[in-house]
Amino acid sequence: MAYEAENITYSQKIFYYLLCHGALSDNDSNASDLYRAYVEREEVKNLVKNQAQIADSKIERYGSTIYLMPDIDNKYLGFTKADLKRELCKSKATDKDYYLSQFVILTLMAEFYDGQGSSCKSREFLKLGELQNIISERLKAGVGFENEREAEDGNIYTELYENVLDYKSMSEAYEALKSVEINTKMKTTKEGFVSGICKFLEKQELIIFVEEDEMIKTTSKLDNIMEYKILNKDNYERIMEALGVKNE
Repeated sequence: MAYEAENITYSQKIFYYLLCHGALSDNDSNASDLYRAYVEREEVKNLVKNQAQIADSKIERYGSTIYLMPDIDNKYLGFTKADLKRELCKSKATDKDYYLSQFVILTLMAEFYDGQGSSCKSREFLKLGELQNIISERLKAGVGFENEREAEDGNIYTELYENVLDYKSMSEAYEALKSVEINTKMKTTKEGFVSGICKFLEKQELIIFVEEDEMIKTTSKLDNIMEYKILNKDNYERIMEALGVKNE
């Protein structure tokens, strides 16, 4: 298929803009022509999506914003497991520490979004201390749930639940972190570990972390991704099951 030169140029400009900024919105005054070209010209949209596919990523439009979303195995536009371990965990972190960091992120998201109603968002802010308490409670509940299943299923427990979160290991990693009365940035403490994850998410423009007030708020970017991409009914139920929250 032959493409018009103007459309090729637009697609290249759009993809480069997304590489630089991660998102393109109709509110971006300096790039409104790029947004319109993507939305209004099917040929441009297809060219941009093709470029993204070659770069091991996808283009998704949620509401009035277009996002560049790296594939899970993309080592250049996204984060590898090793990258995240360095960013989120203490030095010489184990897999237990890494999976705990992912559990913290999952817990944070579940607190802000309930997956129900016209909007999946259920609250406007969350205090850091409250998040820590919720993490601790859900880990304890998860360990209790694991113990119940082990007692019920005996030797077939491992085979039946091999893909379920390992609460015991994550709980051990969390309890190994120190708990202090004063604010600290050290990732060897519970406060520093959770705070460091919040700072990382803020760098990705997913949350707003007001450190002096220990206040967490979500951004429109995270709201859009959660509402349009992640929290359909089936995904929401899987997330809550993973967190040990049973449906009534």
